[in-house]
Amino acid sequence: MRIPLLLCATSLCTFASPSLAAEDEEAGRDTIVVTGTAQRETPSVTGLALTLRETPQSVTVLDRQRIEDFALNNVNDLLAQALGINVERVETDRTEYTSRGFDVTNFQIDGIGLPLRWGIAYGETDTALYEKVEAIRGANALMTGVGNPSATINYVRKRPTKDFHLKANAQIGSWNQWRVDGDVSGAVTKDGKLSLRLIYAHDQRDSYLRYNHVNRNVLGVLAAYEITPQLSLNAGYTYQDNDARGVLWGSLPLIYTNGTRVSYPVSASTSAPWTFWNVTDQTAFGELEWKGQNGWQARGRYTYNKRNSLAKLLYGYGYADATTGLGNAAWPGIYRSPYEQHLFDGQASGPVHLLGREHQISLGLSHGSMHGQEFSQSTLSYPSYASVTDWAINGIYPAEGSYAAEVQSEDSRDQLTRVYGAFHANFTDRLKGVFGASAIWLRSSGTSYDVDQTRRNSALSPYAGLVFDASKQVSFYASYTDIYNPQKEVDLTNTRLAPAKGTSIEGGIKSEWFDKRLFASAAIFRARQTGLAEAAGVFGVGEAGRVGTSYYRGVDTTARGFELEITGQITPQWSISGGYTGLEVKDQNGNPTRTYLPTKSLKLASTYAIPALNDLKLGAQWRWQNAIRTTDSSVVYYGVVSEPVTITQKAYGVLDLMASAQVAPHVRASVNLRNAGNVHYLGSLKWGQGFYAAPRSVMASVQVAF
Repeated sequence: MRIPLLLCATSLCTFASPSLAAEDEEAGRDTIVVTGTAQRETPSVTGLALTLRETPQSVTVLDRQRIEDFALNNVNDLLAQALGINVERVETDRTEYTSRGFDVTNFQIDGIGLPLRWGIAYGETDTALYEKVEAIRGANALMTGVGNPSATINYVRKRPTKDFHLKANAQIGSWNQWRVDGDVSGAVTKDGKLSLRLIYAHDQRDSYLRYNHVNRNVLGVLAAYEITPQLSLNAGYTYQDNDARGVLWGSLPLIYTNGTRVSYPVSASTSAPWTFWNVTDQTAFGELEWKGQNGWQARGRYTYNKRNSLAKLLYGYGYADATTGLGNAAWPGIYRSPYEQHLFDGQASGPVHLLGREHQISLGLSHGSMHGQEFSQSTLSYPSYASVTDWAINGIYPAEGSYAAEVQSEDSRDQLTRVYGAFHANFTDRLKGVFGASAIWLRSSGTSYDVDQTRRNSALSPYAGLVFDASKQVSFYASYTDIYNPQKEVDLTNTRLAPAKGTSIEGGIKSEWFDKRLFASAAIFRARQTGLAEAAGVFGVGEAGRVGTSYYRGVDTTARGFELEITGQITPQWSISGGYTGLEVKDQNGNPTRTYLPTKSLKLASTYAIPALNDLKLGAQWRWQNAIRTTDSSVVYYGVVSEPVTITQKAYGVLDLMASAQVAPHVRASVNLRNAGNVHYLGSLKWGQGFYAAPRSVMASVQVAF
């Protein structure tokens, strides 16, 4: 891949003209909310309080203002706008994420978390509880220890404030959607030492998809107590209940037995009204934080997370005959999945003086344990779908039938202990370095669907990065880290694959403009994993594994690419964020792989405020990606075609629009138009099936704020 880094970086770093800078001097007295400037500290990357420019790695911050401007009420909609992050909408209630060619498995809250179980998010996570979301691209070995060289998503909680504030919001939109949410915070004692924050949201909607309905409730209770001026205690409890009916388990079979594409309406679904998927997440946490007068600080945290999932599902599979439309089979099942996490983390950081200069150091110890179970009830009959016309257009769905007694399919435990440290070296006034390492010890036990989960792994992951300030506005940087990824997949002998080992190398330019209100960067990267699981076949009768399940082989996979990003304010009224990603992913033989991922993508968002017109704000966000494809080889077994069939999703772009204005004191009204061009596209091809993304929709909101 040819990467014109110097040209790209030069264009990013020099487009800020003196005329705009002069305009800023004249108009820069207004109070403006700034989105994603380089002054934000990102301790979630290295454990050190470094700004975006000081951090030798790519980080995108999506803040509360962006969430509210574009009504990004769930994490999937939010992350779809993050540079370099792909949201793989494989089903309605299970979502996967990728970055830089690999699956994203690390999701954190306030920098703490175990890898996402199986790399899958369940239900729709509401954004009401979070102040901002950080996407740290590349391997994040220092603060995670395990995972892929893809990205880490860190959700930063809202915290109690001493000053009183209140926000209440009501929304109504397409497909009978309505939502109310409220957020109130402030001190509750005269001395201001105890502060509370209460958050609530209720969201429910029908869907453009046949049968689908979601009902979600969110609650957050957070407290902060100042024990002494240096010592504080934070604690909280959050709850989300996401109940969904008419859910997709798997999605639409995309081709007929003769290899031609099936033409579906956007509303097509393999689901039925008797299906559901209810997910309840509860989290309780406590944090003790000390800040010394000498710049040192320490923090200890404990987090408990419990998730209960109960689902009655219907999986549609097989290939229909192009003439009769018959041939798709149905597989119902009931699944109950309790899941618990205990997370402990202690960290200390502060300045040290060496060789006449001040540096920073951070040391930490964390321990996490997870217990996952799954109970299943298999169907006693396997119904068939009617013809494609009848089930996809006329809504004729399979009858439910009956189920066998519940059996336990999984009972597994994981423990991850990690020791980590980082050192920010202040070599000269212009040259800085970040060096560190993370040591992990992983222990697993139990079984999952007849596969032994026992493992004893340990690894040491180094981190090294340099930042050189070429001028007051421009810095060059480079970094290296590796990461360790235990895998759940099994080989032909039904033995779990060895852990994949990944490396991430990145270099580029970061710059600040307009009194540090605008941040621009250009980066090149190479991410590589050895022994990464790749599907190799399906177990048959008499073979080592469970009949019908997949086995894998380990392959070496390399991703290379570049990213251009800009975020902040061009003028006090004009904000912009987004960028471009170019990517190529190849296997150990140099052939393109993971072709369901876009290799070119563009994401941009911008708002413009006109204070003189009732503080009118106009905005747009645009997502574009090139064509993707997947290969279906199973269709060959039906005897109609002799070669695997390539399934393609053409390039597409999606435009969202927004407008808001102050209609009365403390009252703001807004309208959001999603997919304004009514573009028709599949949300993912990762699993070889797919369903269509939402068509054009509209939402109106009224917000009251004090």
